[in-house]
Amino acid sequence: MTAVNEPVAKTHLSLNVSDVEKSVAFYEAFFGVPAHKRRPGYANFDLSSPALKLALQENPPCCGGTLNHLGIQVATLDQVQGARDRLKAAGLASFDERDTTCCYARQEKVWVQDPDGNKWEVYVITDDLLDEADEEESDLSTPELSSAVTQCCV
Repeated sequence: MTAVNEPVAKTHLSLNVSDVEKSVAFYEAFFGVPAHKRRPGYANFDLSSPALKLALQENPPCCGGTLNHLGIQVATLDQVQGARDRLKAAGLASFDERDTTCCYARQEKVWVQDPDGNKWEVYVITDDLLDEADEEESDLSTPELSSAVTQCCV
């Protein structure tokens, strides 16, 4: 997926967890680093080694199990567009989300499902919204949008 001189992509895994605080404690111990971002019912780890973006979303695992979705975080908008073009050329049905706020970050992404229904996204973060002030400026503090942000990756 990575061409010569193109930034390396990062695997993304989103898990449904029953208690985000317990899961954060586990993964902080497991990876040996603190969570990159924490919000009510949400946390993520942005690791360079292994190249992994792990998101934890407080959604009791039920019918669909603990896997929420899979993805590849890329470094540029051009890489997202390249994935869109590749999926379209292969005849795969995809769904675009342009300039969307999801998981407490502004993103550009394309989604596709594998034959078994596993959801995959290829995305770039255009604004990580690390500060609470960023959240307020983006109106993520409103109940409607806050709910959409935490549920967008479901």
